[in-house]
Amino acid sequence: MMKNEGRYVRFSEAPVWDWQRAYYEQMGLEAWENHQVPQYITSNPFIATAYAEMIFSFLQDLMLKGEQHEMVTIVELGAGAGRLAHQVLNKLCALKEIAGMELPPFRYVMTDLAMENVIAWKEHPSMQTYIEQGILDFARFDAVHDTALNLVMSEKTIRQGDLQQPLLLIANYFFDSIPQDLIYIGEGQVFECDLLVELPQHVAEQNPAEILENMTLKYNYRPAPEYMEETYPYAELISLYRAELEDSHILLPSTGLGCLERLSKLSRSGYVLITADKGDHRLDYWKYAEPPEFAFHGSFSLSANYHAIKVVMEQQGASTYFTAHHYKDLNVGMILMLEDSISYVNTRLAYHRFVERFGPDDFFSLKEWADFKVEQMDLRQLLAFWRLGGYDAEFLMVACSRFKDLLADASDEEMFDLHSGIRRMWSSYYPMDHRNQVAFVSGQLLLEMFMYEEAKTFLEELLTGDPDALTAESDAQQITVLYDLAVCCYELELEQEALVYVRRVLEIDPNHEEAAALLHGLE
Repeated sequence: MMKNEGRYVRFSEAPVWDWQRAYYEQMGLEAWENHQVPQYITSNPFIATAYAEMIFSFLQDLMLKGEQHEMVTIVELGAGAGRLAHQVLNKLCALKEIAGMELPPFRYVMTDLAMENVIAWKEHPSMQTYIEQGILDFARFDAVHDTALNLVMSEKTIRQGDLQQPLLLIANYFFDSIPQDLIYIGEGQVFECDLLVELPQHVAEQNPAEILENMTLKYNYRPAPEYMEETYPYAELISLYRAELEDSHILLPSTGLGCLERLSKLSRSGYVLITADKGDHRLDYWKYAEPPEFAFHGSFSLSANYHAIKVVMEQQGASTYFTAHHYKDLNVGMILMLEDSISYVNTRLAYHRFVERFGPDDFFSLKEWADFKVEQMDLRQLLAFWRLGGYDAEFLMVACSRFKDLLADASDEEMFDLHSGIRRMWSSYYPMDHRNQVAFVSGQLLLEMFMYEEAKTFLEELLTGDPDALTAESDAQQITVLYDLAVCCYELELEQEALVYVRRVLEIDPNHEEAAALLHGLE
């Protein structure tokens, strides 16, 4: 039995977008912590390195133009879990330190629709260093309506014309998740694809994820001559589609383009957009396109029409950069809406080096393959791939057993590099729901390399601040952590600490033979 959610309405005004907003507002950061909403592909160290290199190069270009004194504002739209912002800042600060040159000051502003997310970022331990340095701020921002940025930490408001430097925008998985219009091109005419949503009677109306996954969609095609009028904001784009397309459903990013227009007014000097999403910039992709497919992950996402964004931006005078090769999972583009954009040489070269030549989509494809091939890799190959990915914690979790198996025959140099990689990974790690597992794996590997002091530090991470931190783990893992800590303390001649840990092991498992033997030796 289905219940009708009302009449046919424009695609961009359908209730699906209200449920989308409600999902993110209700879930907060849990939307990413429970693995419903995808995040790894757009927030791993590899893509963060690419973004940091492009941002650093942009700052270099401004310096070379003599514009090094005014603040550069970097705004991430829909910052989600916060992982990308943390990784970008980590790598951007490292580049600045290595270069040792005077660059324009910058602030990174994380934004999201849900105020709960803003508060969570502000309180996250990994963000405190950047907050204290004054290079990180936050703002709630509604991409559909807002025209200003109300900064939380500095308590300043950025309004139209306030910024002298160009604005730098980051939009990952953004354009595919905000309202879009849907039209149909047929026989040179434009039709509006209106939407009717039907729901099963049993669906709980307070649960947006359940509503979205159980809805049934019906389309109605209505002649829409207004799209063909000269007064329509994107009339040239529609003329192109009418001339080149037939029997094609087209998602129009009107809300996204409107958001860019509003944000562009904050600066007197234009903007740079770095964006990554699923969605093509080629016209061929949209030829004979079927109605859009909803990808469900608690919320939903559609394809982003980068072709429309590219064409409209170029008509407004921008230089646009997308890869010459086809993408598989993630299309990464850069748009320079700047006066004399060709003079931003370092910025353009950074896109070529870190996206065009071999970019985040290429790396993700390689990682999908590598995850299934770790048992065939030797230690040198594992370390090389881990280094390529920027010492990514997720790859360490996938490959930890293989690392451990190979350590018995590892050279001192390989063990040194593994130790160094663990330290680099942890220094830029943004803990969410996997913190315990990453610390545990790191401690285990260091223990296998007889690096007892370092292993002890990581294993103690599982106990820091909360004596019952391990209670959520299995008894077996609790015992392993406590026993490993006892061994570390014993080898470091910290006998009293070793006694505490070994006795805790025997309280949980009185038959633990190794712990009993260690206790006997200590007493």
